[in-house]
Amino acid sequence: MGLALYGASSALLVEAGLGLEPWNVLHQGLSELTGVSIGVVSIIVGAVVLLLWIPLRQRPGLGTVSNVFVVGLAMDGTLALVPDVHAYGVRIPLMIVAIVLNGAATGLYIAARFGPGPRDGLMTGLHRRTGRSIRLMRTVVEVAVVVTGFLLGGTIGVGTVLYAVAIGPLAQFFLRVFAAPAPSAGPTAAAGASRRRAILRR
Repeated sequence: MGLALYGASSALLVEAGLGLEPWNVLHQGLSELTGVSIGVVSIIVGAVVLLLWIPLRQRPGLGTVSNVFVVGLAMDGTLALVPDVHAYGVRIPLMIVAIVLNGAATGLYIAARFGPGPRDGLMTGLHRRTGRSIRLMRTVVEVAVVVTGFLLGGTIGVGTVLYAVAIGPLAQFFLRVFAAPAPSAGPTAAAGASRRRAILRR
């Protein structure tokens, strides 16, 4: 559900036309260049990124592999169903709804604990291999992705900036909402639950 909602919300950002999240700027640029749908491009890029996990010694989970396919399929399905919008009175609310839904989707699939997406795993893998901070690795990768996507014709705008500012707090909020309670199994389980609550508070 989380991955399908993520793809659908990303498609709504495409429809709003006011700026995309970093990786979809690249996906849209490649789509414009190749004529392949943005959802299929997302699947191809996700698969390529997943191959980069091999030298980084990252281990994918069910959620990782599912991410590659489900997000792209959900994007193309949503784009096929949602009519084009042109008026700013519709595009601006659509952008805001899309970003909030994307935050909810992020909270859902992280709370499921079936493994990170290929792009997130790339950043944590680079962090482990280089010793650099995750923040630095994420910044370097996403700046490169945005610049490349923009040069290829991807959309950068107020939606890109608003997404960058809002997605962290939104994901944290929805992770608290959707986090599954740990089963009670004595002191060890209680300690694990305490650690999870501490993480959610950060």
